[in-house]
Amino acid sequence: LQTIALIVKVNEEENNDKLNDLPENTEQLDLFGQEQETSNKERKTSLIVMPSSLVHNWFNEFKKFAPGLSIYKHIGNERITSSRQLGAFDVVLTTYGLARNDIDMLALFNFKLVILDESQMVKNPVSKTYEAISKLQARHKLVLTGTPIENNLEDLWSQMNFVNPGILGNLRFFCDNFVEPIEQKNPLATERLKRLIAPFILRRHKQDVLTELPDLQEQIVYCKMSELQEKLYEQEKSKARNLILDIKNNKKLANVHVLSQLLKLRQIANHPLLCLDSFEGESGKFEEIIRSLQNVVDEDHKVLVFSSFVQHLELFKDYLSSQGIGFEMLTGETRDREAVVKHFQEDESVKVFLISIKAGGTGLNLTRADYVFLLDPWWNPAVEEQAIARAHRMGQTNKVFVYRFITENSIEEKIRILQDAKSKLAELFVDENNIDFSEESLTFLLG
Repeated sequence: LQTIALIVKVNEEENNDKLNDLPENTEQLDLFGQEQETSNKERKTSLIVMPSSLVHNWFNEFKKFAPGLSIYKHIGNERITSSRQLGAFDVVLTTYGLARNDIDMLALFNFKLVILDESQMVKNPVSKTYEAISKLQARHKLVLTGTPIENNLEDLWSQMNFVNPGILGNLRFFCDNFVEPIEQKNPLATERLKRLIAPFILRRHKQDVLTELPDLQEQIVYCKMSELQEKLYEQEKSKARNLILDIKNNKKLANVHVLSQLLKLRQIANHPLLCLDSFEGESGKFEEIIRSLQNVVDEDHKVLVFSSFVQHLELFKDYLSSQGIGFEMLTGETRDREAVVKHFQEDESVKVFLISIKAGGTGLNLTRADYVFLLDPWWNPAVEEQAIARAHRMGQTNKVFVYRFITENSIEEKIRILQDAKSKLAELFVDENNIDFSEESLTFLLG
């Protein structure tokens, strides 16, 4: 909403300046009338690039809060192919993928504003997406993100370099003078970087701007593994430990094998069916979540259920269907996200919303839910906070209850500890969190 207001303000000021410059005998036209437009140079267009899942949400917000602006969704097979046509609109909405594909056309247009939403999408400075986005021309640039640092400080460099090229030097300079010294706990490098980026960051804390926001209560629910589940987990953990030893003795073995084993441990901690179709036992976590879900539904509440694994959500989909409980589901495969969200928000019979945390953890307003279930911990806790914010946001009138389900004596407990231990780096700069996969971290996870 701040960004929409900014675009409206800039447009109004620019149009007023044009009217003041008109000769006295020139007829004054409607500020937003098409008659006024004579060339692309007179009509400055803003471009907003975002994940594909957010295009319709942005479009609806513009129609609601700034109906006087002309909005064009640059998506689909029928999208325009000439940069000259862009000047007919106040705002162009497109996705990172299409911006990359159409960069030769988009780079020809000099936009008034180029805005990146969820700008962590360009965090990799050697990616084709970052290379393409860097070619966009604009008078002003703005990036919006709740997770500016997901992995390391290089993520920050990419986004800052887009907004203000060269402010942090080139990537090699940045790594030599900031990343490496900060990793070595150099306080001078830390303070220097903080001073450099501070003027360019507007950090909005929800508690600061939404003083009337209802309380948020969080609780960790520890779940015991079933006997068969625990046996399987210990077997796979032994394999992972042996892999680490093999890698130490044979450098040709890739760490990817260990990461694959960590993934399997996370799956088993949720439900062994996620990685073993023939498993016929029970999952302690699954049973605990079912009990909690049933209680929430029986008390006539709505709940968001987030998981890293679509297959995990499928298990709950089957259960809810068998019990006749109304639900919706959103994953990366969901086509009409807008319809799914609207159904959950408006239909009282739909009590549960099953959501893949990577597909639906950002950009959604789901204030009808006052319960949030996080079925498994994510490596980056900021992603979890984004998911919670789908319900705990402007428009929410009820107290929000968050339940984090953690399997006892599993990798999930270790992930929670690492989340806390690894939070200091980003908190120094933008109150963020990240986790690395050093040998020390891997050994701790499997300890």
